[in-house]
Amino acid sequence: MSHRWFDDPIPAPDAAVLADARQRQMQLTKPPGSLGRLEELGITLAAMQGTQQPQLDKVWITVFAGDHGVVAEGVSAFPQVVTAEMVRNFARGGAAISVLAQEWNARLEVINVGTVQPLEELPGVLDERVGPGTANFACEPAMTSEQLQEALLVGHDAAERAAIGGAQLFIGGEMGIGNTTSATAMACALLGLPAVALAGPGTGLDAAGVSHKTQVIDQALAFHRGNQPLAVLQQLGGFEIAALVGAYLRCGQLGMPALVDGFITTAAALTAVRLRPEAAAWLIYSHCSAEPGHRRLLEALDAKPLVQLDMRLGEGSGAAVTMPLLRAAAALHARMATFAEAGVSQQ
Repeated sequence: MSHRWFDDPIPAPDAAVLADARQRQMQLTKPPGSLGRLEELGITLAAMQGTQQPQLDKVWITVFAGDHGVVAEGVSAFPQVVTAEMVRNFARGGAAISVLAQEWNARLEVINVGTVQPLEELPGVLDERVGPGTANFACEPAMTSEQLQEALLVGHDAAERAAIGGAQLFIGGEMGIGNTTSATAMACALLGLPAVALAGPGTGLDAAGVSHKTQVIDQALAFHRGNQPLAVLQQLGGFEIAALVGAYLRCGQLGMPALVDGFITTAAALTAVRLRPEAAAWLIYSHCSAEPGHRRLLEALDAKPLVQLDMRLGEGSGAAVTMPLLRAAAALHARMATFAEAGVSQQ
């Protein structure tokens, strides 16, 4: 077996800093526990960044875009061409994630990992097409093993660029018509569940559409079989989902916190964690989406999302919306006075 980059070690967040951070939270001028989840988040960020002054000034957002062959089965409410049209919209700054990135002063990078049609050169968009969309996983593997390795590497390189750029937090987003079907199929395979347990409307299917999608997924699951993370990714995944898996794994290796968005990114996170359990320590879950299967994925990861806003857009938008919560947690941990510093009585 040749060396695979994702087998390289993933460090644990700093245990000494973690212990000190817990102590510090107990000393801050407030009743212990009174800041709720923000306290735990502050402690986590401190350990991840190895400092009692965690900061989230530099946030890097990468949106991976790719097309899906399974769209041929009529599983999406939107036509396939929307993937490429949305990449152009990202480049023009017109998408939700473009607005949020600008609002929070985050760096936004868009990567074309595999639209069906090649795209013209666009500002802020990297062309790293692994192929013209995946194959239709209803009747064949979504990608070849070479394509899988290539797509994983696209994510690896994106996380690497973020780290080199000084990012203190990485947010991965995705765009790809049909990718809810792909993520659902992957989640079913990894969790050993039938499609009916996880399938939802995606971009807006009606009840008949969801029922058809369920059927397509169940047939694909019966056709491919297996629950090994890389095999599942190759058989049922998308180029953009594989890139997300690669990005999360590389974030772990680099000791860079990653904020996970919604259903599709969480399917990628579960794949990454199944492959390398140590990667889990570097993932923070932003929100629970309106896509019905998301809760099951979060439960499987033992993840507690920060908010529930009934969002289901993707692009990394749900993660970006929770950014101010992370910034608040970091600032409170770093800058609140301790009882001793403030001369406030504790008893």
